[in-house]
Amino acid sequence: MRTDIPQEAQGMTENTITYLVGGAVRDQLLGRPVTERDWVVVGSTPEAMLAQGFQPVGQDFPVFIKPQTGEEYALARTERKSGKGYGGFTFHTSPDVTLEDDLIRRDLTVNAMAQAPDGSIIDPYGGRKDLEKRLLRHVSSAFAEDPLRVLRVARFAARYAHLGFQVAPETMALMRQLSESGELQALTPERSWKEISRALMEPNPDVFIRVLRECGALVELLPEIDALFGVPQPEAHHPEIDTGEHILQVLQIAARDQFPLTARWACLLHDLGKGLTPEAEWPKHHGHEQKGLKTVKAVNQRCKAPKDCQELALLCCEYHTHCHRALELRPQTLIKLFKALDIYRRAERFETFLAVCRADAQGRTGREQSDYPQADYLRGAADAARNVSIQPLLDKGLQGADLGKALELSRQQAIADYKAALG
Repeated sequence: MRTDIPQEAQGMTENTITYLVGGAVRDQLLGRPVTERDWVVVGSTPEAMLAQGFQPVGQDFPVFIKPQTGEEYALARTERKSGKGYGGFTFHTSPDVTLEDDLIRRDLTVNAMAQAPDGSIIDPYGGRKDLEKRLLRHVSSAFAEDPLRVLRVARFAARYAHLGFQVAPETMALMRQLSESGELQALTPERSWKEISRALMEPNPDVFIRVLRECGALVELLPEIDALFGVPQPEAHHPEIDTGEHILQVLQIAARDQFPLTARWACLLHDLGKGLTPEAEWPKHHGHEQKGLKTVKAVNQRCKAPKDCQELALLCCEYHTHCHRALELRPQTLIKLFKALDIYRRAERFETFLAVCRADAQGRTGREQSDYPQADYLRGAADAARNVSIQPLLDKGLQGADLGKALELSRQQAIADYKAALG
């Protein structure tokens, strides 16, 4: 196994050595595809990097981009905690910083390996052995200095759970220590969202939530999700009973069917209203759809989720039970639903909404493969409404509010005819 080190990187100074590091080495050893490569340059200086045509990233961070490939080349560095949060570090870089000095500052042993130009693996902290043991274990006690690592470890757990990886007990203990320290509150919404959004797109996003909850981070970062655990639902409809467990099962369906991020975010938030139900009303949750809207808005804003994620999460919160009861709804109600979903201009979002509702129905113990005829029924009703021509109404001279009302009545009739044709 060789690494082709770019010639210009090799020749920056007489004693410069460039190593492939981090995820690329880890995934090569796991036999997984390598999607991006990061490099560490030992024995060089910022001036030498700039002289070779590398472009700096930021002003105080010793990382450079190779314009031809877009890959990152970082000078070997050490770091020291100097404040709170992800950015609370000062960095030191010089030609005498060793590869081992650089690797020890990394989060997990499986990410603290390097590959030399001759293809040999440099593994000073036992990463290869932890790969074999399927362990996500911290490199050093400095792990506890960076709160972002709590989310990163949970994300790696979500990525590699299907291979049998687990968080090492001693690392989980440090993650719990970080969660209890208040340091998580120093994370910016942008950094948190980057980790959350990436974790939701992993093969097991439910594991991300479960790991955060186990170490006490979920109640700090997403207390509205944490509040769902222990809240019962009617066993007849939800054999899994616990609302938090239901959310995890819905995420499993979303991953199984390769949902986009918008849909996975909506899956996570759609039942937040159940966390607001008074215990005296358990296990029923009447009106949880409307009750949950304010909470979904708050989570969207706090996490600075993208607009499309925010919009779909709100729609799924408010209307997922409409979808479940679609065959019972009157044409007038369906017209209101379609208007809220904007099916006439947002056909793709309508399909994503239907997928989330199906995942909600299938994300229940023993119902994972159940049919969901409501989706096809709503597609047919939507097509009936969309196919109503406005031209006959214009020919009658209708305009303004009168035209809008007549068009709505025509669409209602089209849906009624569609429903009657189905028997």
